[in-house]
Amino acid sequence: MSIPRPQPLWTAKVFYFLYFGAAACLGPFLALYYRDLGFSGGQIGLLAGLSPLVTLIAASFWSVAADATRRHRAVLLGALAGMGGSVALLSVSTAFLAIIPCIILFAFFAAPVLALVDASVIALLGERRDLYGRQRLWGAVGWGVAGPVAGGLVGLYGIRAAFPLYLLVLSLVLTCSWFLKVVKSERSQPFWNGLRSLFADRRWFAFLLVVFLGGTGLSIVTNYLFLYMDEMHAGAGLMGFALSVATLSEIPALYFSGQLLRRWGARGVMILGLAAYVLRAGGYAAATQPWQVVVLQLLHGLTFSLMWAAGVSFAGEMAPRGLEATAQGVFSSTFMGLGGISGALLGGLLLDHFGGAGVFGMSAGIVLTGLLMFVMAGKMMRMASRA
Repeated sequence: MSIPRPQPLWTAKVFYFLYFGAAACLGPFLALYYRDLGFSGGQIGLLAGLSPLVTLIAASFWSVAADATRRHRAVLLGALAGMGGSVALLSVSTAFLAIIPCIILFAFFAAPVLALVDASVIALLGERRDLYGRQRLWGAVGWGVAGPVAGGLVGLYGIRAAFPLYLLVLSLVLTCSWFLKVVKSERSQPFWNGLRSLFADRRWFAFLLVVFLGGTGLSIVTNYLFLYMDEMHAGAGLMGFALSVATLSEIPALYFSGQLLRRWGARGVMILGLAAYVLRAGGYAAATQPWQVVVLQLLHGLTFSLMWAAGVSFAGEMAPRGLEATAQGVFSSTFMGLGGISGALLGGLLLDHFGGAGVFGMSAGIVLTGLLMFVMAGKMMRMASRA
C-alpha cells in the first residue's frame, strides 16, 4: 500500500528561500567588514569561532525550552526578532570589544531557528519525511539568488550595504513566519521521561558520533578551503565561483535525497555523505591546480546537503512524541556547534604544521577512520539484536 503524498508546504519553502537568502546577504561579507575595520587575522578568527561555540549550547537550550513549555511559535518569532536586533547593533559597532557581544547575541538567537522549522516540516510531512529535502532545497536556491545580488550592491555602495539588505530580507522572513504552521505534537510521556529515553538509545549516540565527524570535516572545508586556494594563487573570482558551484550542487542532492533515504535509510545516506567527504578532502590534498578544487566542489551537495537531510530525517524518527524540536536542536548543535568548533581548532593546528594539503589529507584520514568505526558498530549492533 502506497503512502499518500502530503500537500505542498509552500510556506516552508518560502521560509527557507528567504532565510538563507538573508544569510547570503551578510554572512560572506562579515570577514571583509572586520578587515575593513582594521582587525587582525587573529581577531577575525576569534569572531568567526564564537558562532559555533554559542550554537553548541544555545541550539539545544532553546529547543528543549520550546518542547518543555510548548511555546514553539513564540520562541521562533522571538529568535528571529533577536537576530534582527543583534545585527542592527552590529551595524553600528566598530570596536572589537563592542562587536563580540553582538556576535554572541546573534548566534544565541539564530541557534534554534532551523531546528524549530525543520521539526515542524518533518511533523507535517508525517510518514513522508523523506521529502524533507525538496522543501529544504529552496534554501539553496535562496542563497544562490541573493548572493550575487548582495555582492553587486556591496560592490556599488560599500561593505556596509550588507547590513540594511540583510535586515530587509529578515523582515520578510519574520513576516513569513507568522503564516508558517508550527507543529506541537502531543507528548506520549512526561517531558523528562522522553528526554531520558532519547539519550538512553545507543542508536542515538552512534548517530551523534557520525554527525560530529561530518560537522568536523565540513568545518575544515568552510574555514580553510579558501586559504588553501590562496596557497595555489587562485584569485578572488575563482574562489567566488567555487562557492557558487558548491551551492548549486546542493539542489539536486536535496531534490533526490528522498529517493536515497527510501532506498538506504538515514544511516546509509550518512555513510554515503562521509564517504563523499573522504573523496572530496583527499582530492583537495592531491590537487595541484585551483580548477581541480572547483571541480571537487561538486561533491558539496553529497557531503553537506545529503548529511543534513539524513540527519533531520533520523532525528525526526528517533524523537519521542513531543520532543521533535529537542532532537533537532541536539542534532544541529552537534553538527554545526561541536563539529564546527572541532574542525576550526583541528584545522588550525594541522595548518600550522602541514600546510593546506596536509589539512585536507589528514582530515580525510580521520573521517575515514570514523566512518569505518561507524560501519563496524552498526554491524555489531545488528548481530547483538539477532542473538
